[in-house]
Amino acid sequence: MTPRVVETLRRADLIAAEDTRNSIRLLNHFDIHTPMTSYHEYNKVEKAGKLVEKLLAGQNVALITDAGTPGISDPGEVLVRMCMENGVTVTSLPGPAACITALTLSGLPARRFCFEGFLPSDKKERRQVLEELATESRTIVLYEAPHHIVKTLEELYETLGDRDVTLCRELTKKFETVTPTTLKNALELYSRQEPRGEYVLVIRGMSRQEKRREEISAWEEISVEEHMNHYLEQGIDRKSAMKLVANDRGLSKRDIYAYLNSGGEP
Repeated sequence: MTPRVVETLRRADLIAAEDTRNSIRLLNHFDIHTPMTSYHEYNKVEKAGKLVEKLLAGQNVALITDAGTPGISDPGEVLVRMCMENGVTVTSLPGPAACITALTLSGLPARRFCFEGFLPSDKKERRQVLEELATESRTIVLYEAPHHIVKTLEELYETLGDRDVTLCRELTKKFETVTPTTLKNALELYSRQEPRGEYVLVIRGMSRQEKRREEISAWEEISVEEHMNHYLEQGIDRKSAMKLVANDRGLSKRDIYAYLNSGGEP
């Protein structure tokens, strides 16, 4: 908690909190007596409208969450969007965010990363997201609860293969642990011990070399003739189509030309 945050909470007319029972401990610790109201996943739309009305009437409202940063895997994003739509000024007072904390502790590349939060609960949507992540070249950051972690690790291993993963548990708390391992070894670990605490998974993305091999492998499932027709049917001339086919399959244009004229495999 920075002095700026403490002062902002003291000066606010109202504090919107995910769970007022948790937040009262924070306010008591800093001797803050600002009134609170609940704002959570199950009232986020209706309550956001009421909070915006107060803001438009000239009140200052502060939004806090149980842990981390409001808006990151949190209903706060609904309130911020509604404020923007109504011309209400919004500012953010930076604080801890589990996704960034985990990324910096993971030892995995942090220059480029994608944050997925919790995977969707809907089976079809979940499968689509996992398939997209299978070819993601950036470092992947996911959240997961302890009672779902094994199932999620199984799905990740099945879809992504055995990747490097750093298991970050209970970040910034008393029992914080950071475990660099692989998806396969993580599954073996939790076959022996019960997972506990909230998790952030930081997973190595597919390398460009691996991604290129995947792309080539996909094209090799069809014949060179079918591959050529794929481009010719789009109105691409034969010379250009051969160049595209060669690039897709990781071959030279000469190889494709020789194959098409001799009937042999390049």
